[in-house]
Amino acid sequence: MSNLILVRHGQSVWNLENRFTGWVDVDLSENGKDEAKKAGILIKDQNLKIDFFYSSLQLRANNTLKIIKTSLNDKSNFTAAWQLNERHYGALTGLNKIETTKKLGKDKVFEFRRSWDLRPAPLSKDSPYHPKNIKIYEKIPKKQIPDTESLKDTYERVLKYFNEEIKEKLLSKNVLISAHGNSIRALCKFLFKLDNKRISELEIPTGNPLLIKFGNNLKISECKYLDQKRAKSLLTF
Repeated sequence: MSNLILVRHGQSVWNLENRFTGWVDVDLSENGKDEAKKAGILIKDQNLKIDFFYSSLQLRANNTLKIIKTSLNDKSNFTAAWQLNERHYGALTGLNKIETTKKLGKDKVFEFRRSWDLRPAPLSKDSPYHPKNIKIYEKIPKKQIPDTESLKDTYERVLKYFNEEIKEKLLSKNVLISAHGNSIRALCKFLFKLDNKRISELEIPTGNPLLIKFGNNLKISECKYLDQKRAKSLLTF
């Protein structure tokens, strides 16, 4: 038996401001830090030895993981991978979600946020929010830095990394991943075998660890949020 713990980062500063964040590298809010601390305590209570830790390349996921590791008294290194980054929201990046909804309509904004293969308009390369203008992404090959992404695009890069770097470890080891709403949604689509319509209904709460227990051949035997008061439906479990 092995275990995978998926944690969406604690509330970020832009979550608090209700803005489309994507690849912009914002930090945790004070509430987000508290969510990460609580996540660490909940994980510690499981008495699991975590063998491998992963995070996206983004500050809010990195700092969530660092706070969790402090709770676990774990001083090992973790792997930060851009492939686990949040979805790039293109020209929506930085916009307030409420104001954008008033302008474009609720249905259109929901379509942009949750449709499987619809990309928002690309973000201008001159924008300070474009990943090419953000220092932490300077080592990523330029051809691999997106101007916009659909959930399908996010799924493909996340799943490729998962299959190449993480999947084999889960055959016998415990893994914790600190990432984002859409990168975790992508993993859940694969692990729970959700179709393109069902994945749009999956909500991922901030700072609430999702524990997935595997039996033989990575068959899921149990799946639950550790904070049941803030749990969201897993659709299939």
